Amino acid sequence: MRRKVMTKVVSTGLVMVMAATMLTGCRFGFASDPDDPNEEEKEIPIDMSVDSFEYDPTLSGTNITLLNSKAEIQVALEKMGAEYEKKSGVHVEIMPVTDGDSPYTKVVSLYNSGTPPTASILDTTDVLALAEEKAADLTEEPWVKEAEGYVTEVNGKVYSFPLCIEGRGIIYNKAAIEEALGESFDADSITTQDEFVELLDRLVDAGIKKPVSMAKEDWSLGAHQLQYIYETYEGTSEGAQEVIEKIKAGKLDLSSYDRLSEFLDMFDILKKYNVAKGDPLGADYDEMAIDLADGKTVFWFNGNWAWPNISEAGAEEEDAYGFLPYFLNNDTDDFANQQIQASPSKQIMLDGQIATEKEQKAAKEFLNWIVFSEIGQQMLVKTCNIIPPFQNNPYEPSDPLSADIYAKVHEEKAFNASAIVPNDHWAVLGAAMQKYLADRSDREELTGSIQEYWDEQD
Repeated sequence: MRRKVMTKVVSTGLVMVMAATMLTGCRFGFASDPDDPNEEEKEIPIDMSVDSFEYDPTLSGTNITLLNSKAEIQVALEKMGAEYEKKSGVHVEIMPVTDGDSPYTKVVSLYNSGTPPTASILDTTDVLALAEEKAADLTEEPWVKEAEGYVTEVNGKVYSFPLCIEGRGIIYNKAAIEEALGESFDADSITTQDEFVELLDRLVDAGIKKPVSMAKEDWSLGAHQLQYIYETYEGTSEGAQEVIEKIKAGKLDLSSYDRLSEFLDMFDILKKYNVAKGDPLGADYDEMAIDLADGKTVFWFNGNWAWPNISEAGAEEEDAYGFLPYFLNNDTDDFANQQIQASPSKQIMLDGQIATEKEQKAAKEFLNWIVFSEIGQQMLVKTCNIIPPFQNNPYEPSDPLSADIYAKVHEEKAFNASAIVPNDHWAVLGAAMQKYLADRSDREELTGSIQEYWDEQD
């Protein structure tokens, strides 16, 4: 089912809760040790001279905890919490989710022990699974109106704070393309699958024999790529849920589902021009960042969370990188050929079960401080390097990938869709995608694996 060009979705209302976790936008690989004490950290200065936020003096001395599942901003969150404490007197302890733990597993274990955090940064699916039983109702919070289009609702209520927007697509190195072709490159000039293939062929002729990098990780294949078959059904989260329910109920024949065949057409193109085509399952994630930065390749399917890897590989913030859509066909009216996927990838859920009234108030104030304080607005973008989902935040991210997504969101060149899938989706079907990537299965077998997976879901 193909839909024509759509404007940005104005709400994300999901009423069906699936007890699962989904890997969304997070940084899974590092080109160097992120905790290297010898690594020089570039810090963007924050203007602390203006702060019109009204703090509640009765909350001073309160201690709250924030479980952080977005590892790359641990230090940034600690700085943000420390600044908020200076202003409010509320101490914010940032608790990292350790390696090997999923956010969902971690927060559930803390609830089971009777010591849940005051607030938790979780994937959207985790919030949907926990919200009505565990979470505080945030429906009437002032920031809700500033997050229009990025609020997740459960049965008409808001239980989570959208922390960031993350997007994914085909990352391009503009300078490397222009150097190879000897001409300027306009990303907006590529609007169809055929035009993308033509560009690839020109790059091959120009000497870049394998211009594409393809991550072999199951989370990239099973979550970030395969989920296009749900998310591009109509470009909304509701549409993604609709097509999933049709597949589960046997009301949609995957063998004749156009979005699956179109997706595999594009995937086959990326396979053909993959720099690691000879050994696709031996590809190294960090090496792909280096190849892109060096111009050995010029395209890499990934998300804006990959910038630290690319930067550590030698790219500079002033370098021209951006995103092409995941071209599904040659229909210029199809939104999937004109827009990239961008949606809230992390949510903050407040405990409504064990936290005291004062702790809840302090946590709510901290969230409002992030949205309405001049200092909080700056630190969200400049310190945490986050694309803000709040329309009142005037600050733009500085790295080229996040800046490109920010621009596309505001120019309505991004569609807001998230597929809510079980927690093993990316692992099980990522493994099936790995077989297909390595030419150890064909379309028929892969399609059967997808159908079998959904047939087994309750």
